[in-house]
Amino acid sequence: MKSRSRLCYLTVAVVLLPPAVAQAVSIDMVTVRNPGNAPDTRYNSISVGAVPYTYQIGKFEVTAGQYAAFLNAVAANDTYGLYNTSMDSDSFGCQITRHGVSGSYTYDFSGRPSGTESDWVSRPVNLVSWGDAARFANWLSNGQPTGILTGNPALDAGITEDASYFLNGATSASALMAVTRKPNATWVIPTEDEWYKAAYYDPSKPGGAGYWDYPTKSNTAPINTLLSPDPGKHANFYDAYGTGNGSYTIGSPYYRTPVGAFANSASAYGTFDQGGNEWEWNEANISGFRALRGGSFDNYSDNLHASYRYNIGNPTNENVNIGFRAAFVPEPSGLLMLLGIAVTALLYWWRRHA
Repeated sequence: MKSRSRLCYLTVAVVLLPPAVAQAVSIDMVTVRNPGNAPDTRYNSISVGAVPYTYQIGKFEVTAGQYAAFLNAVAANDTYGLYNTSMDSDSFGCQITRHGVSGSYTYDFSGRPSGTESDWVSRPVNLVSWGDAARFANWLSNGQPTGILTGNPALDAGITEDASYFLNGATSASALMAVTRKPNATWVIPTEDEWYKAAYYDPSKPGGAGYWDYPTKSNTAPINTLLSPDPGKHANFYDAYGTGNGSYTIGSPYYRTPVGAFANSASAYGTFDQGGNEWEWNEANISGFRALRGGSFDNYSDNLHASYRYNIGNPTNENVNIGFRAAFVPEPSGLLMLLGIAVTALLYWWRRHA
């Protein structure tokens, strides 16, 4: 398996004053229907992709502009390390620039190497850890409040430390690996099943058990050229096999294409860039590591394949190849969730034996 990846390895609420609510970020979502679908059992000796409920997932990866708005809302002193200085200094970084001193930090794109600010805000954020993504999800769940994080998890609960995930100040790999989705979660990092279904499931195939190999509604590897108009079945990855550029989709200084640039290469549910651009975190715990899916601008096309499951994501890892996508889930009671899982299992058994 060939790869050029630079991934080396990867309450008590005490409220004095309620934080202001900025509502700075709007996430475009698509609805993933067909609850109770059968899993994909073709690869890795696992069953993946079955989801017993309807949910929503980001149409696009979270952008650098959206993440900068998050930083400006909560990271004036960046208590939990939500910003990585390589975002600005690394030539592959998303070019978010930090100004000022701790307690009054601000964030923009003024340090970019070239182009206008608008050239950078719509490209996916990178150099974000699993913990950063979980705090972003909590912030969305809490209504996007504006408030200075104190480092006291109880005081910060209504901003980033509690909502869909009880983080409680977790920053170490072991602490983040212990974090689980709460029963009343809303905005979340997708589970592996949620992510996989949105990327590869084909709801049009008879029997409800159809999956594509690539998230471009195709069983053929995409091409890495960026054309206008997009002919379909194209994606942003490093071409090692001569089917496209023989190199990066786009080069310096951007590397990452604007989200949705491949306008006719969506998944069956209408998501973009679930193959290429950036690896995306999901919730799976595989042998003590958080999982990644989808490949990146710096990986070969085989990393975009449904069989490629990257399980060496240390949850603290912040890398130029790593971004994420938000999802929004219903709030079933524990009983309803168990019922949904039981119905899914029953449907799968019936389809296999009918």
